[in-house]
Amino acid sequence: MFIAAQVSIYPMGQAHLSSAINQALEIFKKHGLEVNSGAMSTVISGEDETLFTATKEAFQMVASQSGVVMVVTYSNACPV
Repeated sequence: MFIAAQVSIYPMGQAHLSSAINQALEIFKKHGLEVNSGAMSTVISGEDETLFTATKEAFQMVASQSGVVMVVTYSNACPV
């Protein structure tokens, strides 16, 4: 099933947030997802299992470096 997700990643306790966010974006791209980055969140889209795997991998990668809050909204009904 084709789905989309809006993802916001907030690395905690880091002076520079862009490194962790950029690493997450690379994970999404590595999985072949369509990636549309914005100032406050990123919208990714693709097959559901691929998308779930990529968001899990991104969370685990950022969480291994510091505390993190990651907000994900999944949808199979919102146009991309």
